[in-house]
Amino acid sequence: MTEPFSDPVVDPVVDPVVVGTDGSAGAIRAVEWAADHAGLRGLPLRVVHAVERLPYDVPRYPIPDSYDRLAPSGRQLLDHAERVARDRRPGLDVTTELAEGRPGRVLRDQAARAAEVVLGSHGAGGFPGMLLGSVGNQVAGHVAVPVVVVRPAPPEALAEIVVGFDCSEASGPALAYAFDEARLRGHRVRIVCAWEPPVPYGPVIATDLDDMRRAAEDYARGELQPWQGGYAEVKTELDMIRAHPVSALIEASSRAVLLVVGSHGRNAFTAAVLGSVSRAVLAHAHCPVAVVRGARLREAAAGR
Repeated sequence: MTEPFSDPVVDPVVDPVVVGTDGSAGAIRAVEWAADHAGLRGLPLRVVHAVERLPYDVPRYPIPDSYDRLAPSGRQLLDHAERVARDRRPGLDVTTELAEGRPGRVLRDQAARAAEVVLGSHGAGGFPGMLLGSVGNQVAGHVAVPVVVVRPAPPEALAEIVVGFDCSEASGPALAYAFDEARLRGHRVRIVCAWEPPVPYGPVIATDLDDMRRAAEDYARGELQPWQGGYAEVKTELDMIRAHPVSALIEASSRAVLLVVGSHGRNAFTAAVLGSVSRAVLAHAHCPVAVVRGARLREAAAGR
């Protein structure tokens, strides 16, 4: 009896972790972080270098062979980054890609077929504390997948991942990312919920700040209960901090190996723009930062 016809089994395409490199020390650090992350999640790694044509090389007045002259050095950078990744994670599936275009645009295009985008942090304009370069600004918050901007973790960092929580549904994707990462690494999650008393208008009504704090904490714990139940193996701590969210998150990042924040757009037009909290945290945090966009923003990006 012949076997009934069946379709061949096709392995699903697995989107890789994409990391950009320009050969700098910060980029090599990002490659190492991305290799570790891809290894933990069982994903392949794609290392990308963007070759941008010279500033005066425009279609109307092209400079002969400008791309061909820059490409060999780009391939050398990719070869070095590939060796770094393989040394870091032997057996990891690593590919490289040399792309033509501005780095920010190249990485945004790469994000369409990636599980995550990783890049290094560079100083901007020589101002101390401004750690996010222009490429990071062009990518984080502009793509549907998580974007990680890598900088060294502080020497006093604990085995914990910090995530910002504003008690809204929009915090869900950031919480999911933080809990998943903590479970893979065996770390705990510190949930930072910053609150500030409302500014009174009209007659001043005496309000007990302790009562306000307790009410806010009770509400936050109720919202977090399903997450803690779904990740019972992950230790969690809730910090209710009376401060601006930026100050609270930057302070918490000084003891963390990773800080996770959400990216909230206001409408379909501004959905691809970083919020003020995310932008400030990316610029001043003391550890790597993951920016995770919300589900509604992903749907807007997909044109749903």
